[in-house]
Amino acid sequence: MGTGKTVYLANPYGFSAQQRETLLPPLTAALEALGLEVWEPFSRNNAPESLSEPGWAYRVGQGDFRDVVEADAIFAVVNGVPPDEGVMVELGMAIAQGKPTFLFRDDFRRATDSEEYPLNLMLFTGLPEEGWQDFYYTRIEEIAAPQKALARWAQT
Repeated sequence: MGTGKTVYLANPYGFSAQQRETLLPPLTAALEALGLEVWEPFSRNNAPESLSEPGWAYRVGQGDFRDVVEADAIFAVVNGVPPDEGVMVELGMAIAQGKPTFLFRDDFRRATDSEEYPLNLMLFTGLPEEGWQDFYYTRIEEIAAPQKALARWAQT
């Protein structure tokens, strides 16, 4: 049974058929297992047949923006050095709106100058100063962990 909450799944996986078919389904399933409705931008706003039509880029951008604004929270895949720029923009929009923010990085490469944070410090501005680790995920299996922030938020 769903919680009625929506989460925008900011990710770069839709650009690659292999990633879309192998990485996206288990991530989406883990979020849905918490009762969340997952808004995945590539399936919602990026119909491949429309990418040859004039103005497609504007429509995709506006659709993704609308979904970030209307979703209850954002779960952002922040892999890469640096992470995908589109995901970073979506994350910034969500942080600016005060949305609950959850980060996923199973990429072990260092991407920061900070000793405290594993990524650029600005990505953590949507997280609490103390206990930010509860909002940061490094394995799909952690998503369902009841002591982590996403599972707690999904049940409130």
